[in-house]
Amino acid sequence: MSAAWILAITLAIGALGGLAGRRRAFASVGGDVRALHSLPVYHGANAAVRSAAPALGLLALWALVQPLWISSVASSAIPEGMDAGLAMAEAHRIAEGIANAVALGAMAPHTAADGAADPEAIAAALKEANQLVTGEISRPVLLVAQRIGALEATGGALMAAAVIAVAVGGAAWGVAESRPDFRARHAVERRVRILLLAAASLAIVTTAGIVLSLAFNTVEFFRIYPARDFFLSLTWSPSFGGGSELGVLPLLWGTVYISLIALAVAVPVGLYTAIYLAEYASPRLRGIAKPLLEVLAGIPTIVYGLFALLTVGPILLGAFGRDGLGWMDSGTAAVTAGLVMGVMVIPFVSSLSDDVITAVPQSLRDGSYALGATQSETVRRVVLPAALPGIVGAILLAASRAIGETMIVVLGAGAAARMSLNPFEAMTTVTAKIVSQLTGDADFASPEALVAFALGMTLFVMTLGLNVVALRVVRRFQERYE
Repeated sequence: MSAAWILAITLAIGALGGLAGRRRAFASVGGDVRALHSLPVYHGANAAVRSAAPALGLLALWALVQPLWISSVASSAIPEGMDAGLAMAEAHRIAEGIANAVALGAMAPHTAADGAADPEAIAAALKEANQLVTGEISRPVLLVAQRIGALEATGGALMAAAVIAVAVGGAAWGVAESRPDFRARHAVERRVRILLLAAASLAIVTTAGIVLSLAFNTVEFFRIYPARDFFLSLTWSPSFGGGSELGVLPLLWGTVYISLIALAVAVPVGLYTAIYLAEYASPRLRGIAKPLLEVLAGIPTIVYGLFALLTVGPILLGAFGRDGLGWMDSGTAAVTAGLVMGVMVIPFVSSLSDDVITAVPQSLRDGSYALGATQSETVRRVVLPAALPGIVGAILLAASRAIGETMIVVLGAGAAARMSLNPFEAMTTVTAKIVSQLTGDADFASPEALVAFALGMTLFVMTLGLNVVALRVVRRFQERYE
């Protein structure tokens, strides 16, 4: 039974439990709601929450743990001498292909569990069902794939039985609690607070999971590649055949350089736009201009990348290329990606800065006017200093968005990892190389693939440091103006 069906059955049981709990509460007082401590709707909600919440929690936990357990058990069947990572990846793909072929009726159900099955026959059956991943299947990998399929079938059946049993038991418990003296409203509110706490903790847990996954793979990378060469080498030259030089400095330079070009465009334009909309524009103009400006934030980055490649690059090449000033050899350059990226992050600066400037108390402006200051003097010496912490936060958000951008860099800046001060040369960034290193059939046990996680961790630490510095600046100026 699929997880979707289990989810639907669980929700249906919870809904039936809620109706039964509400009806039992009515019946326990003979229809006189005044005799109940809580309204019948709370008794129904109590039964529904008691049924659905534990069952859904078990479903989510089981779905997370089962793949790890299956991989751990199935990996023990991999013969010595085979690459465990590649064998497991191929076994998972074959197991998925067999499951899909069985579901399509192109393969007998017993094939997935038949350890003596012929690899060539299964490969032919998968090919007919358009499920074949590789050209040939080895018997050891096939056995591992069949074991994975058997474990997934058993685990799925156990998960369905356990989740449905928990849902039924919770519904029965909730219905049994529907008594006149039961404080159903308090119980529901307490459980809702727990659910809200769990939702609030989800971001923290997700962040911790991302950091841990990066950390483990980064440690594995540094076990097979020297950290000194990674952080100090000025050469980035990966080669999956061996002999790679994986120095991160050219990538960091390209990331910072292109981001600075983007901020040089976005910060003045966005800040001046925010000042005009907040202090000078009429309400009608503000109501029209601000939504139109924020449309820039909703344009997909691939569209910006195509705009950089097909429009901005040729324009810059015509002005600064061989037919112009002779500074530019190709339309793909750091300045191309930086300009387009700057346009993309303008709304992050303008919209947030506009909200912060608007939130400055009117009393500060009135006091400045009372002392004889003009509107421009009030903006420069009162409003902007008071709004500076929020403006710094807006610039930080724009910088983080620029540092993490990928598609504009891939299409507009080129792929050359170099350290140069010339903005008219092709460069690349950390994010672009993460994509390139994980594209294709990469061997995830090799340093050329694991370096993507080290690059991600480096980018994370760099962004975290930027956040810390900005937070200190914000706190310093907040103390001054509070």
